[in-house]
Amino acid sequence: MPRIKPSLALAAFAVVGFAVWAGAFYDASGGQMATAAGRLIASLDKAQAEKALFPFDSPERLNWHFIPRERKGLPIKEMTPAQRALTFGLLQSGLGASGYLRATTIMSLEQILLDLEKGSGPVRDPERYFVTVFGKPSGRGKWGWRVEGHHLSLNFTLDDGKIVSASPAFFGANPAEVRRGPREGLRTLGDIEDRALRLVQALNPEQRKAAVVEETAPNDIRAANTPQPPTDKAVGIAYADLNEEQREMVRALIESYALDMPTDVGRAWIQEIRDAGVDAVRFAWFGATDRSKGHAYRVQGPTFLIEFNNTQNEANHIHSVWRSMLGDFGVPLAAK
Repeated sequence: MPRIKPSLALAAFAVVGFAVWAGAFYDASGGQMATAAGRLIASLDKAQAEKALFPFDSPERLNWHFIPRERKGLPIKEMTPAQRALTFGLLQSGLGASGYLRATTIMSLEQILLDLEKGSGPVRDPERYFVTVFGKPSGRGKWGWRVEGHHLSLNFTLDDGKIVSASPAFFGANPAEVRRGPREGLRTLGDIEDRALRLVQALNPEQRKAAVVEETAPNDIRAANTPQPPTDKAVGIAYADLNEEQREMVRALIESYALDMPTDVGRAWIQEIRDAGVDAVRFAWFGATDRSKGHAYRVQGPTFLIEFNNTQNEANHIHSVWRSMLGDFGVPLAAK
């Protein structure tokens, strides 16, 4: 197993929320998910169950996306109040406190888009988010579930009661910053934008040459709607080429994503990064180094890929995703 340099043994990722490492334990959240999903399924009538339930091996399980499109699953809009409560209970089982706040805020942004567009754009509806269960929730065997809609795609795969995959995990925000109205100033994903901006701005000229890959940001994240992440070699500046203050910024940025997940999932993600060697992590920046113009970044290591893009709508429309370089949906990357 690769080892972290002794000088990093105590420092690596020892920040708020993950100060003590006990290994990759997925059992607690797996049991909570099975219970929450079982309660929701028990509440469904026949017509609802036909929409919500699929075999585990259905191709639909890998058919993820974050655009406003037609989807398989049971929409919140077609649920009773009790079923909606059970659905949000399931959603909460798959997220940490920050992730749950992000997800529910993203749903609420649909009303802002509806008001701004006045019917000129796609269908906007805060209740047009769909829950889908693949296989039978249980402590034995394989099953999975998804909550998805515009700018939100959360995908979980479980085997014998343990979460074996929690990716792709996608969060988006349009508008990234609400610039007028009762919710003026709201930035749903502001922390993961600002942390990266502070990091790129903290680089010296030589470090910037390595970190800034393109002067113009790409139009979007890569490999949207694909079952596995892009396998291009990581680009940008290596963690090993940063000073300690900058390394702490990288750790804090990665942790912002991990903290959106349940504690045991986030710990497992961080442990995978540590086991693979934190020095192999690279940070890449694309575009302007202020948030008023189009910009994007990647953080990539042997086990994970973070992509963030804010280029649309005059740099006020964010797409962000965590993907597993070991394989999304619990499918080993080499077996795709």
